[in-house]
Amino acid sequence: MNPEVFELQGRIEESHWWFTARRRVLLHLASELLPEAGTVLDCGCGTGGNICAFPPAHRRVGVDPSPEAVAIARSKCPDVEFVQGMVPDDVAAELAVADLVLLTDVLEHVEGDRELLSGIVLGMKPGAHLLITVPADPGLWSPHDISHGHFRRYTAETLPGLWGGLPGQALLLAPFNRRLYPLVWLARHVTRALGRGAGAAGTDLRVPPGPVNGVLFRIFSGEAGRLSKALTGRAPAPGGRGVSLLAVLRREARA
Repeated sequence: MNPEVFELQGRIEESHWWFTARRRVLLHLASELLPEAGTVLDCGCGTGGNICAFPPAHRRVGVDPSPEAVAIARSKCPDVEFVQGMVPDDVAAELAVADLVLLTDVLEHVEGDRELLSGIVLGMKPGAHLLITVPADPGLWSPHDISHGHFRRYTAETLPGLWGGLPGQALLLAPFNRRLYPLVWLARHVTRALGRGAGAAGTDLRVPPGPVNGVLFRIFSGEAGRLSKALTGRAPAPGGRGVSLLAVLRREARA
């Protein structure tokens, strides 16, 4: 992404409903996957909003190729370890000991998405977990994707193809941000017709008025419980369409 988008995200990711609700979902799922004092590695951490939200009982490491993003992240969270570099090579040691690896809204930015995912999975220790999120439904493609430097949006059929043949077992594959899908569908079709994003820097990102922001947060973050139950086998994975897809893989030992 360009520096203007990173600067925007750094300003609003602590208040905008999408960032805060997604973070609530991620932390809820992570609580099922992490030991009490495990190591979390956030690959493509951006401006640090997700990794900074993990409790300091964990070793927290974020890595991103953008110097602008890492500078913002370090200024916000000086007690988190940040690496300006590429995955997996520049964090091979951290990847080898991580209990949980985050790859949240990263793969769509990478032309060689399978190559990146393969390097991450092969570098993880057996028993570690990888939590992936990606934008879903190519029909939602809009100027927002272009402003973020996306190569693609995924489907429930294309995403699993990335880990086929790798030593990773999928514990969960599910749509999320399902409840707001109709609103997002409408918004993306409008901006596509207009040829421009609805927010700053060519994106759809702008913080709505407080009450609206709060309602959208509660609707989206309310999906955390169902996803957690699906991850732990207490409920089937939700179906239908989502603005995003979520997957959890467990690194298996090779035969």
